[in-house]
Parts: sequence; C-alpha cells; structure tokens
Amino acid sequence: MEGEDLTVKHIPDNAEVRIVKSNVIQRDEKGEIIKQYEMNIEVYLPIRQKPYLGGYKSNKNGLVYHHAFAQTDQKYREHKLKFHRESQTYEYSTKSSKVMRELGTQMEREGIFISKLTDVEVEAQPYFHSNMWEERREEAALYIQRKVRGWRARRITEKLKKQKEEKRREQLEKEEEYRRNEEAKHKREIERRTHPRTKEDFNILYDELELWRTNEIQKIKENTSLSEQERKTLLKQILDKETDLLQTIDRLKIIASKENKEEKINKFLKQMSDPKKWLRSDGRYTEVHTPFTVRSKELMDIYNGLRLKNLTIDERLDILLNTKWTVKEWDCNLTREIVELIDREADMLNRGRPEASLEGLRQRLCNLFLQFIETPEFNPEAARFQKIPYEILVSTQAYTNSKR
Repeated sequence: MEGEDLTVKHIPDNAEVRIVKSNVIQRDEKGEIIKQYEMNIEVYLPIRQKPYLGGYKSNKNGLVYHHAFAQTDQKYREHKLKFHRESQTYEYSTKSSKVMRELGTQMEREGIFISKLTDVEVEAQPYFHSNMWEERREEAALYIQRKVRGWRARRITEKLKKQKEEKRREQLEKEEEYRRNEEAKHKREIERRTHPRTKEDFNILYDELELWRTNEIQKIKENTSLSEQERKTLLKQILDKETDLLQTIDRLKIIASKENKEEKINKFLKQMSDPKKWLRSDGRYTEVHTPFTVRSKELMDIYNGLRLKNLTIDERLDILLNTKWTVKEWDCNLTREIVELIDREADMLNRGRPEASLEGLRQRLCNLFLQFIETPEFNPEAARFQKIPYEILVSTQAYTNSKR
C-alpha cells in the first residue's frame, strides 16, 4: 500500500492540506501480525463552514456530532433492467381441474338408436340490430323521464295542497280567535256596564249617562213644534230618569265596594296560607308548608266558616265554639271582645232569634276576627303583609290601648 496514490480527485488548488502519519497493521485470520508499516495521510481542510443539517451534541464536552444520513449524500444504486419471468411475475403455480360431469356427443350409426322425442327445434328470431336497440333505449329513457316528471309534479302538487290547507286552517283559526276575542270583549263591556267593579267602569257609566242626557236635551231643543210647557215637562222627565240612573249607579258602587273588599280579603288570606315555593334546577317548584302557613290556613278556615250562611243552629254553635277556643289562647282587649260577641250570639241562637236580627252582630264578629288574623302576634305569617313594620306598630299608643 506504500506505492498507492491516495490523492483525492477534484480538490481545489487553494485547499489547505495537513499530513497525518498513521501506523497500519495487517493481521491474518488467527490475529497474528503479518505486516506493519507507517502511512502518510493527507487531510484536506474545508474551505467553508459546512452547514449544520442535524445531529447530536454531547452534554459532557459540548462536541457536535453530525448526523451521517442528513450530512452525506446517499449512494446511488443502479437498478438493472430485467425482462425474464422471475422479475415480471410475483408468483405462479400450476393447477389442474376436472369437470364434475363429462359430456360428449354421440352420433346415430348402425347398432345405435337415438330417440328424438326430447329434441327441440330452434328457429332464429327476427334480427335485432343496433338502431332498434338505440330506439328501445330511447323509449325506456323517455318512459323513465315521464314517470319521474309525474312523480315530481305529484310531490309539488301535494306540497302546494298542504301549504294551501295549512294556510286556510291558520286563517280559520285567526278568524275564530278574532271572533272569540270580539265576543269576550263584547261580554266584558256588557259586564262592565251591568256589574261594574272598578273606577274606570263607573266612569264609563257616568260618561254614557252624560252623553244620553245631552242628546235628549238637544232633541227637545231642536223640536220647534213643542210648546214651552211641553218642553219643561220633557226636561223634567229627563231629570227624573237621570236621577234614577244616578241612584242605580250609587247602588252598584256599594255592591262593587263590598265585592271588592271580600275579594281582597280572600286574596290576602290565600296568600298567607299558600305554601313556600322554591324553584328547582329542573324548572319545577318544591312546595313546603311551614308552621306559620299551617296556622294561617287554620285561621282562614275559621274565618270562612264564620261567613257561611244557611247553617243549622248546631253547626253555627260548633263554629263559634272553635273560634272561641282559638282566640282564648291570648288575653287582650281584642280577644275579650271577640269572646263576648261569640257568647252573645250563642245566647241569641239558644233563644231562637231569627238570623236577620243577627246580621250586624255576625258582621262585627267577622271584622274583629279578621283583625285578629292580621295581627302578627297571633298570626306570625301576617307580618309579611303589613305596610307598617310590626315594631313601629307595637310602639304606638293605639296598639297599646287595644292590648289592655
């Protein structure tokens, strides 16, 4: 190897060269030294810094080891063209097969008779050329198109029918709803005039009465054929009728005031006796009765019992006795007065007094028991509905006097 030329080809002239001596030792298969000599190796230093395209870095000494696969061009492998069977076929095998039934043709000859009973004569059908085939295909395509168009038309027609029917149904529903609203409005207007309840209802009655009076007076003034005496007579009749109508309106006011008061009391008692409600995560409510709501419901039942009419004497006495034991748990001016009224009514019932003579006494008893219900000391749930705080109410002189 000493005589070999180890000069690298295609080395630029301005490349830096460094000569390194290296010992070369040749050994045989058994590991014994055959030959040993020194060799000079020329190392050409790179002209420019080689770009870093990946590799590894040692954490101990900081040396960078380039990745051979990324830093070195791949060796070109030349593939030879092969055309023989081994290169063209992935795998091959030889197989043999045998039919399940052997067939053959036997011709008729001497000594062999072949029956012709099962033979069938086959005649050629009319020739079906390509033009006829195209015509048949065109007819089939037209048939399919007709069916598809009919199917689509039926679908569109059915859809339009449904839309029309739905629109007609919605129109009928709107008309029915409008009719119901008009009827309800008409009934409400009639109810407002026959059974007025609010201030607006009475204002409507007063306005209509004034309009009627103005129109009647205007008719009398426009009638020139009437004498002065006849005109005064008609005006007097209008005045009398107006007075009667005003009295009727006043009676309706009294009735409405009484009904509104009863409705307000019932609503107040219902709100106190209703259970507590909590909204749950699923949107439903949980209702819970507390001792205060149970107490309010008991007092409401007693109050409704006191207001009942057409009861027998025994039933009325049972209600009065229950009321008496309820209020006697507290001793104050209010409870003593309620007990006194109960004893008075019981005595009158035992004497056989008619109910008409007891109307005022019973009304006073109901009012006092309602006052008993509205007192937070007797009914704790009533404290939520008081406009004046209970602490301020207790400190007043009027409340102190009522407790004595």
